Amino acid sequence: MPNITYDVKLDFKDVLLKPKRSTLKSRAEVDLNREIVFRNSKKTYKGVPLIASNMDTVGTLEMAKALAQHGCFTCVHKYISVEDWTKFAKECPEALPHVAVSSGTAEGDFDRMKAILAAVPEISFVCLDVANGYSEHFVLYVRKVRETFPDITIMAGNVVTCEMVEELILSGADIIKVGIGPGSVCTTRKKTGVGYPQLSAVLECADAAHGLGGHIISDGGCTCPGDVAKAFGAGADFVMMGGMLAGHEQSGGKDIEENGRDTRSFTAWPLKPR
Repeated sequence: MPNITYDVKLDFKDVLLKPKRSTLKSRAEVDLNREIVFRNSKKTYKGVPLIASNMDTVGTLEMAKALAQHGCFTCVHKYISVEDWTKFAKECPEALPHVAVSSGTAEGDFDRMKAILAAVPEISFVCLDVANGYSEHFVLYVRKVRETFPDITIMAGNVVTCEMVEELILSGADIIKVGIGPGSVCTTRKKTGVGYPQLSAVLECADAAHGLGGHIISDGGCTCPGDVAKAFGAGADFVMMGGMLAGHEQSGGKDIEENGRDTRSFTAWPLKPR
């Protein structure tokens, strides 16, 4: 028999934030920086909890350099070479606390990540990324990375339900990426029929993660600053953005003229190494 959920689930577009009285006189008084201690690595992060996605047309070293100047974070895509990472570390050492090395679970991904971390030991984050994290193979991969790198802070995903958030945290992940299919160029929902409304996913997964001392990233679905605010309001510790950053000169996409307008190419994930 099919297991059908009849509860109403919400996306960012379905809600608004109710205003609340504040002691602040101006938005300029708001400090966006946060200090977060991670459950498994025991490391502390200080910065603005906004993350550039590890898409190849967003998570570039150029993006990392630019965002680090504002205290923001970048998950650099997995096809950056060891040589380019080493060069980046020498030229922009101040950005290293604000970057993660990305890895999938394909053949060669672990060795590539391991080589980068050996070449640039100052990097303290890795982002373990698959489109759908509901597999035993992925859980075992998270455990392998934790056993190999006990002091590294691990981001892992993507998932959208409490039980997988808890399993990944207990397997060694510190921060869980929450979101399947909400991204502006993501085709997971269309091609597989799998997904979950993003706001509800964040609300439910944040509660599960925080109960274990873990953290979450709301990954995908933000089309404007208001959506970012809603994600934080729902309990996200970090918000990851792709499309909102893809049009900048640091994004790595190709310039395209479309209907008389200058645009930039944007893909959900690279098909092959460049």
